Amino acid sequence: MADTVSKQSSGKKWMFIVLAIVIAGVVSTFLIFNYTYSEGSRAGVLIKFSKKGYVFKTYEGELNIGGMGNIPNTAQVNSIWAFSVRDNATADILMKLEGKQVSLHYQQIIKNMVWDGETDYFVDGVKVIE
Repeated sequence: MADTVSKQSSGKKWMFIVLAIVIAGVVSTFLIFNYTYSEGSRAGVLIKFSKKGYVFKTYEGELNIGGMGNIPNTAQVNSIWAFSVRDNATADILMKLEGKQVSLHYQQIIKNMVWDGETDYFVDGVKVIE
């Protein structure tokens, strides 16, 4: 009888350990995929914005944030910044602003989920620059 109680206690102990590991895994995964690493804004010309993807449709865009090489009679190398958008309201605004000078507020996360977008930069605010 004591052996049976001991096995039940041992089984409960292992079940508790497995449950604790699963909970720790879920919490750490949530933190990794939602932790904001940096936050800021970038300004430039919105050159591309689209909804794309095979299975998970995500909003993806590109912002031309300027060039380097201000030496006369030389080619300029443009710096293109790729970003993703999670919410439909921000995406609707950006769809209408292609070719315009804008300032985009973003949050950079450590790692993104497949259904969130292709980049680690997520735009959550838009301001048109006059």
